[in-house]
Amino acid sequence: MKQKKYTAESIKVLKGLDAVRKRPAMYIGSTGPEGLHHLVYEVVDNSIDEALAGYCRKIEVIIHVDYSVTVIDDGRGIPVDMHKKEKKPAAEVVMTMLHAGGKFDTKSYQVSGGLHGVGVSVVNALSERLDLEIKRGGGVYTQSYTRGKPITKLKKIGKTKNTGTKVTFKADPEIFKIIEFNFDILSQRLRELSYLNRGLVISIVDESTDKRNDFQYKGGINEFVQYLNQNKSVLNPKPIYFECEKDEVIIEMALQYNTSYSENIFTFVNNINTIEGGTHLIGFKLGAKIGNVFHTALGQVIYSQCRYQNGSTQ
Repeated sequence: MKQKKYTAESIKVLKGLDAVRKRPAMYIGSTGPEGLHHLVYEVVDNSIDEALAGYCRKIEVIIHVDYSVTVIDDGRGIPVDMHKKEKKPAAEVVMTMLHAGGKFDTKSYQVSGGLHGVGVSVVNALSERLDLEIKRGGGVYTQSYTRGKPITKLKKIGKTKNTGTKVTFKADPEIFKIIEFNFDILSQRLRELSYLNRGLVISIVDESTDKRNDFQYKGGINEFVQYLNQNKSVLNPKPIYFECEKDEVIIEMALQYNTSYSENIFTFVNNINTIEGGTHLIGFKLGAKIGNVFHTALGQVIYSQCRYQNGSTQ
């Protein structure tokens, strides 16, 4: 077979968000249902980070009849002032550039789930259209994008005493074969986030079916353990709960025994489900083994949440 020439001209450089549209699975896992729903998680995670910083008390997710989704929070709002280096509004930088955000140090966010600055810009790149509304500094600002590129300038359209961010996006049918979001799948993740963030109000509405869920758990992970054990016979009605902080690491753990023979352990770091485990899970199991916490004849539901500053997992 005749070989094709491999020269400097063969080397392609994808600029801006082109790389995301060329290889979307690298950023969201797939272009199937999991990847589609991941778009919502990325936007919600930014709001969650505002809650972790102490500025957001309520998050609302709305599934519209045209399959677009709106995420609203009452956080600080994305900065709208000019970015000195990029010569454009900071909000536009965040929405259109990879690895741009306020989570690369601990000045704006001591704890956050998104650490790479790719989340909302990836959602923008994979959306047929995205509309951004920011309430900050007494003003209301808007900007619109299509497939990651601005189609309007960031402009001030009004005044307000409130703060927050509103993102409305519609997944691009050029990328996703199915753009219909599943209410139950999103509800499951939002319920989980509500348990992890004690007292935070999270709601989801599906306009096409009038379904609605409102989540707020003042008991946090204690309530989640009880929820998981609700159809089982438990030995300690009140979960065993620990919360401690050491070396700028906050750890929460709730444990409840039941009469089954299998164990369920759920671990999270900065609200991210660490399904493959990690040093935090290894440390817990080692400590449990040494302390003889486990009993071979009993099942447990254990729910732990670790929060590390600046993404450290040591």
